[in-house]
Amino acid sequence: MAKTHQVGVAMDFSPTSKLALRWAIDNLINKNDHIIMINVQPLSADHTRKELFEDNGSPLVPLEELREINFTKQYGIARDSEVIDILENASKTKGARAMAKVYWGDPREKLCSAVEDLHLDSLVVGSRGLGPIKRVLLGSVSKHVVANASCPVTVVKGMQPSKSRN
Repeated sequence: MAKTHQVGVAMDFSPTSKLALRWAIDNLINKNDHIIMINVQPLSADHTRKELFEDNGSPLVPLEELREINFTKQYGIARDSEVIDILENASKTKGARAMAKVYWGDPREKLCSAVEDLHLDSLVVGSRGLGPIKRVLLGSVSKHVVANASCPVTVVKGMQPSKSRN
């Protein structure tokens, strides 16, 4: 019997993180694997579940609960029908089990913690494509995670807008 893999995908609901989710499903997910959408909320977020789960993150939330409006209110994350559709499709077509986990804090640190906490075999993150100056000022989440996570990390770059030539 094949080993079940735990694949995490950092999700901030940006186009690049959705691209990373699609990439993970297309390239890493097989039958019975677990795909875990990982969302990191800022410490300043004030939601009903933060008090309970601030230190270690929320419990794993199954796909069925992600569809519910209550979930988005309790955890303060976007109810994104595109992401839910992507996860449902992976569940149906690949036989994967989709779920989510919410953390609060610095995304760089929390994503590295999630690797250990969730026993991830692989983590996929999107690249915001910051220029060199913004990267120095804001820090690169993907660069930090690649350097510090204890599992393989794939960085999916977003589509570059095409430049028109005159």
